[in-house]
Amino acid sequence: MSHASELPIWAALLISVFLLLGAGLTLVGTLGLVRLQTFYDRIHAPTLGSSWGTGGIVMASMIFFTMLQSRPVIHEILIGIFVTVTTPVTLMLLARAALHRDRLEGRDVPMASPADGETDEPAAD
Repeated sequence: MSHASELPIWAALLISVFLLLGAGLTLVGTLGLVRLQTFYDRIHAPTLGSSWGTGGIVMASMIFFTMLQSRPVIHEILIGIFVTVTTPVTLMLLARAALHRDRLEGRDVPMASPADGETDEPAAD
């Protein structure tokens, strides 16, 4: 049996807002993943859902268990930090591996911007 019925109404509303916000952001990231056409476009969509979506759900969980246990529950922040740090790094490695594979196979790949150190001018001898 759950003691969630003992939550104050303001806490239940706050938890609901964070849960809906996190779930909504995760849904937006999922729709972007399904809707975008190329791998290089799709690589950006999951970061929204895994970063901000996880943050909203973790915040709701922290509030819920803090209210039920009458003590601060903050160890769940580690989950949010871990997901926020690892997702962009993983997606960057996947993008670089796909770019390397596509270049080796001679496929059309996105061009590097001048900020990446490449220019349109030929190198001087």
